[in-house]
Amino acid sequence: MNEPLSILDLVLNASVVVQVVMGLLILASLTSWVMIFQRGFALSSIRRQATDFESEFWSGKDLGELYVELDTENSDVIGLESIFASGFKEFSRSGQQDGADQERVMQNVQRAMRVALVREEERLETHLPFLATVGSTSPYVGLFGTVWGIMNSFRGLATVNQASLSVVAPGISEALVATAIGLFAAIPAVIAYNRYAAYVEVIMNRFEAFSDEFSSILDRASHKR
Repeated sequence: MNEPLSILDLVLNASVVVQVVMGLLILASLTSWVMIFQRGFALSSIRRQATDFESEFWSGKDLGELYVELDTENSDVIGLESIFASGFKEFSRSGQQDGADQERVMQNVQRAMRVALVREEERLETHLPFLATVGSTSPYVGLFGTVWGIMNSFRGLATVNQASLSVVAPGISEALVATAIGLFAAIPAVIAYNRYAAYVEVIMNRFEAFSDEFSSILDRASHKR
């Protein structure tokens, strides 16, 4: 009685096309896992930085002093710090112009912070399109490998005198492994994408709320000049 083939044997004995499909899916899976961990750490870090910055911002510290600290200590600020720096820089620059109109100054400030918000959203969504692509296409790529393998198995029936399940079973089994690998690559990517997309939305809502509050503070400050 023949021993059942292991998963590794099925992969090694598969046709070249099916092996290429499996290799691509495994590569996509490994890449997506790297991006899943990278995004997880990055989003957690940005959220922590936002919490720390908000605590310092609302502590009553002078905004000019806070801006100088950011500008001198961090040449590449991100998150709320970037939004704050963009708004305060534009507010200081526009306000120093002779005869500056307060309404025009605030329009420039809001425009600068909107640009910063778009830039931060792009940073937060880094790698998410790749995860979405892996999650949506991997099952179909795996299915292609399965269909190709099953086609080869049934084509092999033409070369034997007596067709039996034992003849086509190994080919069908190795073909189904491609579908399994496709699902293995897709499921974590879909879960991570949905989780991180919701996480990004929460962070962006927080950034937009801060932008509105900071804009109001600067508007009040401009009327005191």
